[in-house]
Amino acid sequence: MVITVLLADDQALVRGALAALLRLEPDIEVVADVGNGDDVVDAARASGADVCLLDIEMPGADGIEVAARLAAEVPGTRSLMVTTFGRPGYLRRALEAGASGFVVKDTPATELAEAIRKVHAGLRVVDPALATESLAGGANPLTEREREVLRECLDGAPVAAVAARVHLSAGTVRNYLSAAIGKTGTANRVEAARVAQRNGWL
Repeated sequence: MVITVLLADDQALVRGALAALLRLEPDIEVVADVGNGDDVVDAARASGADVCLLDIEMPGADGIEVAARLAAEVPGTRSLMVTTFGRPGYLRRALEAGASGFVVKDTPATELAEAIRKVHAGLRVVDPALATESLAGGANPLTEREREVLRECLDGAPVAAVAARVHLSAGTVRNYLSAAIGKTGTANRVEAARVAQRNGWL
């Protein structure tokens, strides 16, 4: 049986390298590749791919959002996150969204091929070091609203601008930011946003 694979990564060089490596496997065939998250679901439907290798950070929908869409709209295509960003928060969010696996891009080619086979077989595959780190780090402490507000603070925007973007009052935004600063152990909203991003909580 040949396992068909869809590659979704915004870097053409990475897609090409992954495709070349996977073509060395007799039971794996790359049937499509895309560079924008918004194109993945349509490509999965058109190609009938068994497994989609997803990067997290892409133009359009990010990989975690795409994993959720695939699980809901194209359940026949399982998703395997293959990313540079091996952060515990990303791992938790990806699995909660419906991804079947999570590995980092420096995974040896033979291990990646084996991860594809396992995901295709209905198993869950997680990078062991990342799984240990995720368990040790605990769950994401931020609420959905706190995450939303912090995302808007990454560029250093003032509270008034953040409030306008998220359609809340400045006072409400300050309350969410105060809570998030406390939970991240930081001194201000920009630091809190950066710590949350680094941990994969956003």
